Amino acid sequence: QVQLVESGGGLVEAGGSLRLTCVAFGRTLYNSSMGWFRQAPGKEREFVAVISHGGAYSHYTDSVKGRFTVSRDNAKNTAYLQMNSLKVEDTATYYCAAAERGALWPLRGPGDYKYWGQGTQVTVSS
Repeated sequence: QVQLVESGGGLVEAGGSLRLTCVAFGRTLYNSSMGWFRQAPGKEREFVAVISHGGAYSHYTDSVKGRFTVSRDNAKNTAYLQMNSLKVEDTATYYCAAAERGALWPLRGPGDYKYWGQGTQVTVSS
């Protein structure tokens, strides 16, 4: 069984930065794409970013392009989400997820992922 554990969330002022970390336990995920999603209170879970298994390809939702960067270190079985120029509307619980091996892109839907972390809260104050 795979367990994903996120960390790095917190309270930050608008314009600030945070780096989220997602560590996988139980199985190496070097051949799985890794995604990040977020969910604000009263809203549906929203795609944020995805990175291919080797790290060569990534894709972002329009609202975070140029501000967020997804990366991974397969040697550490870890994925990251660097968030810069944070806005109040980025406030949400952020989740990392791992897709099945060989899953087809663009992997923008929650149903495209098999494993999920417990989430980490990001709060951006004005």
